[in-house]
Order: sequence, then C-alpha cells, then structure tokens
Amino acid sequence: MRPPRKPIHVVSSWVRRQPPKVKAFLAVVTGMVALVLLRAIVHDHDNLYIAAEAVHSIGIAVLIYKLTKEKTCAGLSLKSQELTAIFLAVRLYCSFVMEYDIHTLLDLATLAATLWVIYMIRFKLKSSYMEDKDNFAIYYVVGPCAVLALFIHPSTSHHMINRFFWAFCVYLEAVSVLPQLRVMQNTKIVEPFTAHYVFALGVARFLSCAHWVLQVLDSRGHLLTALGYGLWPSMVLISEIVQTFILADFCYYYVKSVFGGQLVLRLPSGVV
Repeated sequence: MRPPRKPIHVVSSWVRRQPPKVKAFLAVVTGMVALVLLRAIVHDHDNLYIAAEAVHSIGIAVLIYKLTKEKTCAGLSLKSQELTAIFLAVRLYCSFVMEYDIHTLLDLATLAATLWVIYMIRFKLKSSYMEDKDNFAIYYVVGPCAVLALFIHPSTSHHMINRFFWAFCVYLEAVSVLPQLRVMQNTKIVEPFTAHYVFALGVARFLSCAHWVLQVLDSRGHLLTALGYGLWPSMVLISEIVQTFILADFCYYYVKSVFGGQLVLRLPSGVV
C-alpha cells in the first residue's frame, strides 16, 4: 500500500500542472495575502526595510560560512557579487550625502562582507570558481540601468549627479541577481548553501517590496508625491516588484525542496 502523499507534494504537483497564466495569478494572490498579513502583524512598516537588509546580511553570512568551511565557491556567481558591491557602494554614497541613518550602517556592513566574498572567489578559491557557467554579460544590465537613471530619476533638490546615482542603484539592485540565476540555470543543481543564500535574497526583496507598498498605502499615496513627480515614483515601485518576481520561481522550488527533505535543490528545465 502506497503511503499518503504530503499536502505540500499534492499542492506543488497541482501548481506544476497549471498553465503559466494560472501560476502567475497564484503568485500575485500569494503575494497579496502575505502583504495583508504583514500589514496586520507589523505596526511600523519602516521596520520591514530594516528587516530586508538584515536578511540580506544573513544571506551574505551563509556565503561566508560556505567559503570558510567548505573552501569552495562552486555554484556562486562572481558577477552577481560584483553587481551587488556596485549598487551597495553607490547607495552608501547616496546615504552619506542625502540622508545618513541606520540604513547607512547596514549597507556599510553588507558592502564590507560582499567585498570579502569577491576577494575569496577571485583570489583564494579561484580554482573552484565556475567561470564558464558564470557567463552573463554584466554590461547588459549596467548599461541600461545607467541610461534609465539618466532619464528617470528623483526630482528632489539634491544635485543632479546624486539623483542619477540614487536612481542607478535602485535599478541595478533590481537585476543584480540575474548572473547568479544564470549560473544556477546552467548547472541545474544548486547546493544547499547557495540555495539558502539566494532564498535569503528572495525574502529580502519581498520585504523591501512590502515596505514600499505598505508605506504607499499607509500614506494614501502621499509617499509617491514625496518621492517627486513624473515617472520616478512609479519606477521605484516597479523596480521593487520586478526584483521580487525575478526570484519568486526559485523561492517556490526552494520551499518545495525543503519540505520534501531534499538537501540539494534540483531545478527543472525553464526555471530561472
């Protein structure tokens, strides 16, 4: 007699059989339900942004553990780490000249850890770096982000170059994980620590997106006005949503793998 299937397996099998439009609809509904729960549970929604940066830091800590204990950087994208360092450095500069608060300190710590990861991959553990798998051309994202920032940026009273940098780091953050997804797409098998790191990025992106959406709802749209006029306020929200959905598919398979008791995540064709 066959043992009964776990509910998570039943649900995941049903979802997998659905057409792409139904999957997209289910993802949107799940996100909306999560937003409602966060709005009810978290009273100060500004804390969600701090939580997002904290989760990102936890993800970096997982990478540090992997690099120091296992002495390998297999499965990691150096290019994603470099893009992360770029947008963190730019955002850190903007924080110093435009606001300087708790986010500045969190970004400084995360940037320092990211630079250490880059150093380990590029020099100490170079022999295990999968350079042939890390074949995403970063100028495909850096160039368009710079051009977009040149035309769509905040309309605040800050200097033009600062407003450009602000927009550039927002856009670059939204797509910085693409090289890492390409590596996983090329290998199809994701070892545990890399999977934990990417899942942490997904959670951080969702919390950041939830922060902006709930802040807009709390202010009844006035936050968008405070960000400026034109297309910039909408682009901030779109960037947050884009980076959340980029990782949504991976996070689904990660959760499915965890509940299924699998230590190694195997991605089906077409994922990420």
